Amino acid sequence: MPSLGWYGVVLVVAAAATAAAVPPIRRWSLRVGYVDAPDERKVHTRTVPYGGGGAMFIGVAIAIAVAALIPGLRPLFQGNSEVLGVLLAAAAMFLVGLLDDFRPMSAPAKVSGQVLAASILYFAGVTMYQLKVPLAGFVVLTPGVIPLVTAIWVVALSNAINLIDGLDGLAAGIVAIGAGSLAVYGLQLERLGLLPTQNIGPLVAVVACGICLGYLPFNFHPARIFMGDAGALLLGLLISASTMVIGGRTAPASGVTFFFFAPVLIPFFILGIPLFDAAFAFIRRTAKGQGFHAPDKDHIHHRLLRLGHGPRRTVVILWSWTALLCGFVLYPLFRPRANALVPFGVLALGVGLYTWFHPGLRQSDPDEELEGPPNGGVRAGVKES
Repeated sequence: MPSLGWYGVVLVVAAAATAAAVPPIRRWSLRVGYVDAPDERKVHTRTVPYGGGGAMFIGVAIAIAVAALIPGLRPLFQGNSEVLGVLLAAAAMFLVGLLDDFRPMSAPAKVSGQVLAASILYFAGVTMYQLKVPLAGFVVLTPGVIPLVTAIWVVALSNAINLIDGLDGLAAGIVAIGAGSLAVYGLQLERLGLLPTQNIGPLVAVVACGICLGYLPFNFHPARIFMGDAGALLLGLLISASTMVIGGRTAPASGVTFFFFAPVLIPFFILGIPLFDAAFAFIRRTAKGQGFHAPDKDHIHHRLLRLGHGPRRTVVILWSWTALLCGFVLYPLFRPRANALVPFGVLALGVGLYTWFHPGLRQSDPDEELEGPPNGGVRAGVKES
């Protein structure tokens, strides 16, 4: 099994390369006009350059190149095209987001680009092979179903992360916490002999965590740079790839942790906040007769802002929720006796989230609605999804 220290080296390289790339890319973005300017539809009050996605992609490429040179990680690359497939798919997804940042694409064109990136993953073998379905046992995916499942998985997770990218540092922090937890989970499965040591999932998760850590100091409120769709979709691609090859390839096991019963549930906890937000956005916009990509101000972070939390506190609250959800995944893995508490904890979290964020269960003050928030509804440092 590769030394954990080598994964730490990759994490540091990914963070350092991303951080080093941000300042020159930021200057270039300002020079060429690759910026997010405020207007009547957006809520940030100053022009902020894009380019964070470009710095992240540089971090991904350098981190993977360094990993390929590390003797302890070399087995992940030998006779295996999966890492190269992830890099090519990441490049495709990054270009889709970059084009959308410069000139907004139609929803069908954007989804088509995401499906193209998913297809690259599929042909490189980066996909899930089986699912552990509650009450149905292990379901081995047939060759005709795998491409569809891969496309749905990539599109769903990528758009979920893109939708949550609405406050300075929010998406990058959530992905950093989730990817770090996923890497720990995958490496523990390898230690238990339930995941092959040649599985690339932990490496991809470590890279995703590293680039977010390198980017966050420049993006936390007040942000000096935005990742844009280029960065959000890139993160979605990395997370979808790592969750597929970990959750969809875990060997059958029982009595170790609740999540062995249904490994496919792992990403729904690690990425619980963006997936929860995306699901309610879909329901909300469908009920209003709007397209899924139609912007609004009813995301989870917008609701927290309306409750009186500032941008920084809102981000920290959602980071904390993500860490708590990740704890539900990791704790039973190291303390199997906690398995029985997981379903009850999940139910309590679900009820709490529903009660806190459901608009019909929280009555707002009519006078406050008439007056509106300070500064005419504009909050500095907030970027609308």
